[in-house]
Amino acid sequence: MSQKLHKNICEQQLFERFYKKHSKSLHDFLYYKFGTHLSPQDKVQEAFIKLWQNCAKVTPDKAKSFLFTTANNLMLNAVAHQKVVLKHRKVPVKHATNESPEFILEEKEYNIKLQKALANLTAAQRAAFLLNRIEGKRFKEIAELLDISTKAVEKRIYGALKQLRKEIEGL
Repeated sequence: MSQKLHKNICEQQLFERFYKKHSKSLHDFLYYKFGTHLSPQDKVQEAFIKLWQNCAKVTPDKAKSFLFTTANNLMLNAVAHQKVVLKHRKVPVKHATNESPEFILEEKEYNIKLQKALANLTAAQRAAFLLNRIEGKRFKEIAELLDISTKAVEKRIYGALKQLRKEIEGL
């Protein structure tokens, strides 16, 4: 046996030969599986970096499997991240509908009126009203939070609604 057996892939020359032999095929694998928009070349580099960081643990006969599995997982993580980004990007795009400019303007004016009317409520009325209408809490829960009776909560919310109706027509 003229060739010595390698226990791991940490030797520089062995690692370089391994890189030259498998980097193109790894890139092609990622490119054909995921396309270019997730930058497969970057994932190839990251996978080789992870292999180098774990070279003492990886034997040469397991290195290719480790490399391809790592690169595939990196791409899957990028896909999952992109799905999250797209999901959050969709949320604020509610106004990109076929609503007329007049409707959008009226909606903005209504929101301004509502904010002013809410600001004119007493602190007690505003707190009870927002806990009920915005956070969806029941009267009993609000009473426990504010340390008051359920009847007091009802009175505050009723008073807030009465005041809001008076200030904003059509509410």
